[in-house]
Amino acid sequence: MLWLKTFHIVFLVSWYAGLFYLPRLFVHHALSEDAATRERLSIMERKLFWFITPWALLTVALGLILASLYFDWGSFWLQAKTLLVVVLLGYHFWCGKLMVAFRGPENPRSHVWFRWFNEFPLLILFAVVYLVLFKP
Repeated sequence: MLWLKTFHIVFLVSWYAGLFYLPRLFVHHALSEDAATRERLSIMERKLFWFITPWALLTVALGLILASLYFDWGSFWLQAKTLLVVVLLGYHFWCGKLMVAFRGPENPRSHVWFRWFNEFPLLILFAVVYLVLFKP
């Protein structure tokens, strides 16, 4: 059980590192003026997205295993945590959609929008940590 928790947490931290950095790349991409910089940022975004996607899937898989082994699916805190993870997965794949949109001729959003967009995973993290620690 402790090994499952350990890997779950390590995969989560790895996934989150990418979720914090990928939108920062989007900020720089939205600000970039020259084609060479935009191309370099596109490559970085693509590599990072595909690097963190397995960590996301492994985080979810181990979380489901842990939840099914040790927790009651009817409990509020587990349902709330599961909902937050689903929202975070939606954010992850929204990042993928934005990454693809940057390949087009125009930036999909402003750099200010991406700065705010970058803060969303932190809100989810606070909520998930609260639910894990306090199990309301």
